[in-house]
Amino acid sequence: MLGFQPYETFQLLIETGGVDRTNTLLIAACDAYTRRGKPTHPEMEQFEALATRLFPIAGPQARAKGAAILGRAEVLSPTLEQLVVENIGEDLISFLSGAVDLSEATMLDIIGRYDVAAASTIATRADLSNVVLAKLFQMNSRKVYRALAANLHIVPRGAYLSALARSAQMDHIVAESLAKRDDFDAALLAPAFFDLSDQDRIKVIHAFTHRETPVAPIRKTIEQLTVATQDLTKALMKLFSENRRPEVTRLLSQITGLDEVRCGQIAHDVTGASLFVILRAFGSTAYDGLKVLIHATSHDTERSRALADYATLFGNVTPESMAYLMSAWRGEVNLLELAKPEYRPFIERRRQQNSVSATNNPVVDQAIEALARIGVKRAS
Repeated sequence: MLGFQPYETFQLLIETGGVDRTNTLLIAACDAYTRRGKPTHPEMEQFEALATRLFPIAGPQARAKGAAILGRAEVLSPTLEQLVVENIGEDLISFLSGAVDLSEATMLDIIGRYDVAAASTIATRADLSNVVLAKLFQMNSRKVYRALAANLHIVPRGAYLSALARSAQMDHIVAESLAKRDDFDAALLAPAFFDLSDQDRIKVIHAFTHRETPVAPIRKTIEQLTVATQDLTKALMKLFSENRRPEVTRLLSQITGLDEVRCGQIAHDVTGASLFVILRAFGSTAYDGLKVLIHATSHDTERSRALADYATLFGNVTPESMAYLMSAWRGEVNLLELAKPEYRPFIERRRQQNSVSATNNPVVDQAIEALARIGVKRAS
């Protein structure tokens, strides 16, 4: 069999030899099977019978070495696969990640052991069945959820979408992975907004473009304020122009109801993303809002492009949607409502780098430059 003596000879050697001979036979047989490539069905059956005899009586080191060699075979039956998993020891992770095929039974067996390292490796595979996915999502493990969030072969929908969205609220690494995906609704990352990169924060705001949202609880607070929007933007512009960010923190805390720590993050956010949400939620127009952002942000060479992006966003997102985003920061809404048909975007979201049509618009660029020149004068 497989270039060795007939199967009966192996049986005789096993019965008359000691452990050392069994160890040698096991490693040699596993190596021969792996080199065979794709064996015939009779060959696989014979080797399976041989392996099930050799593995239990071989020494620990020989079992681990034989399993590691066997794990590289082109084809494994469920029985052989189980022998590899049971005996491979420390090389289990490399086997799970590198195996071309892995049976559902083996995956479920490993997940059932609650081996987090092995389960998270399985979660990276492309050949996961719905049964395996359901078991993985039931595991209460950040490591497993991080692997699931980064696995582009898993379509985030239904219960999987809900589970990933909830996990993103508790784990910034999950949130970062989901933000990089084009098939995940970035609006669901609103609670993790302040854990995201500058670029991904803008992506969350873009997700509310041309989109209806449920009524936000904070809308009542905004409507009850006696301060006019123009007075608010003028006050913020003056404070930012004089770099009085602690006072901005206190002002934001008074008008938004957000805690002072969060308002401090907004006041010191030099990208302007979180401040844009506040300004638009309170009804600021592009003309007034950009005057505030010019003084609050620091973009250097990217200044004009970033401000042009905000200029477009002022026209594409409604105050109601940004109020909803603020309510998400306060934990007042169920973001999964956004998955309902009536709250989905009216148009497909374009990639962020292609979504700012105003970037190359000379009219917008000139307007931003003019606002930058008159901003300080208007603030005083």
